[in-house]
Amino acid sequence: MTQPSQVALVTGGSSGIGACAVRELLDAGFTVYTVARRVDRMQALADRGAHVFAMDVTDDDSMVSGVQRILDEQGRIDVLVNNAGYGSYGAVEDVPIDEARRQFEVNVFGLARLTQLVTPHMRAQGSGRIINISSIGGRFYEPFGAWYHATKFAVEGFSDSLRMELKPFGIDVVIIQPGPVATEWNEIARDSLLERSGDTDYGRYARRAHKVLVEFDKPSRAATPEDVARKIRKAATTRRPAARYPVGRGARAITSSRDHLPDRFFDQVVSRMYGSR
Repeated sequence: MTQPSQVALVTGGSSGIGACAVRELLDAGFTVYTVARRVDRMQALADRGAHVFAMDVTDDDSMVSGVQRILDEQGRIDVLVNNAGYGSYGAVEDVPIDEARRQFEVNVFGLARLTQLVTPHMRAQGSGRIINISSIGGRFYEPFGAWYHATKFAVEGFSDSLRMELKPFGIDVVIIQPGPVATEWNEIARDSLLERSGDTDYGRYARRAHKVLVEFDKPSRAATPEDVARKIRKAATTRRPAARYPVGRGARAITSSRDHLPDRFFDQVVSRMYGSR
């Protein structure tokens, strides 16, 4: 999967995991296209040799024209890295339903629509790889993150079913499950928590949860975007990829423990961590 003729599309390439993944795939010999809403933030990637242009994963015309552009210029798409996504936190009753829908539009339906657009071409060429950036948050839960976790649980189920559908056509589907990663994602998530619930009836617990999220950003606990990008490169280049790649300190332990611990016990662990009891 590393010949120069291999073409990769990475969404959410303007910062963090996406930008690092672009650099890793360029180093691996891919022709890389990367997209985001803000093209100005991808100039350094363009200087490295990436093809950059604007795409909004909540706008169907933007996605259709973007995929067609790559096909017109390269004739193929071999790897799709569905990285675009964000987290907006707050108590369920405090988060406007429009904001909840937007998280699903970006984190789930944008990912799914791009998958629909590239799949026929991968199927026709008899090969391809779809790499979906999920999270350990697709396997466990925490207070004030219900809408975000719901999107990542959806990505997990979507990807598992998709993997079974596409395997007969030579297309692999891989899930990347980062734990805490030191990116601007964390700041956006925890700031939205205080904005939405910091002064409501949930305020005392929301402020405690905010402190926990700040702790997750410390180098001793958080992985780096480069750590995740290296795992994306492995998923894109290895001959027989695993279905899932947890990334970061404790990520594998958390995902595996969720399979074995009773709900009541896991509730107690999370409650103590977030100070909600």
